[in-house]
Amino acid sequence: MNEKIKKFLIINIGLVISACGLYYFLIPSSLAVGGATGLALVISTLIPSINYSLILIIINIILFIAAFIVLGKEFGGYTLYASLMLSGIFALLEIITPMTKPFTDDLFINLIFGILIAGVGIGIVFNQNASTGGTDIVAKIINKFFHIDMGKSLMIPDFLITLFAGFVFGPRLGMYSLLGVIINSIVIDKIIAGFNVKVNMIIISREFDAINDYINKNLERGTTIYHATGGYSKEDKKIINTIVERSEYIKIRDFIRAIDKRAFVTISHITEVEGEGFTYD
Repeated sequence: MNEKIKKFLIINIGLVISACGLYYFLIPSSLAVGGATGLALVISTLIPSINYSLILIIINIILFIAAFIVLGKEFGGYTLYASLMLSGIFALLEIITPMTKPFTDDLFINLIFGILIAGVGIGIVFNQNASTGGTDIVAKIINKFFHIDMGKSLMIPDFLITLFAGFVFGPRLGMYSLLGVIINSIVIDKIIAGFNVKVNMIIISREFDAINDYINKNLERGTTIYHATGGYSKEDKKIINTIVERSEYIKIRDFIRAIDKRAFVTISHITEVEGEGFTYD
């Protein structure tokens, strides 16, 4: 599948998931007070003479310009598409399942389910180097210059906006929303880390050459060979170390089981890899 088509599909999946969390749980409960929409709502409440929609448009225009200038055309283009698509999904959901009241009467349940669902969707979009607009753009700028995780970067502007919203709309709603911002930050970082998880394998086997050739030739992955001596047996051994995708780990594991059931294999999960085969070809 073409990489750009695959990227668009993944972004759209993330947008649908995010829209469901917002539309069915957060917005009907008036909990979606973070982001550009929350900031616009606070300003229009404090200054009633200024139209809410106009404020939101101005905020988004400023942020989109910043995205194109600071983060580049690709990020800006995908973000513009994602924000428009998200609005379209909302419009479609309003036609299919109109929401006249919150999904449940329990504000806490709406908060937890809404944040978990929306956070997964936003994490998927972020992982494709895009965003849904609003304070997501601010988060990406913070991430670029200060190298703070995306979830924590998003928490900074949303926390401040929600704090102001708490003063305007009352402490109960404000405290729930602040809790939502914190949970959202954790969920997004976990989702992004999950997508980037790689498997570090250490393999000791009598079928050393066959396993090494399989990794190098069949999977086209590099290996590092360590020469060691068994502490008990005093035998010279060769240890294979390789870092692979999770799907490749399954293939290697099955291959090893087929040719050497007594092979010693350990794995560990890592969330970031820099170098050939991962960050560049």
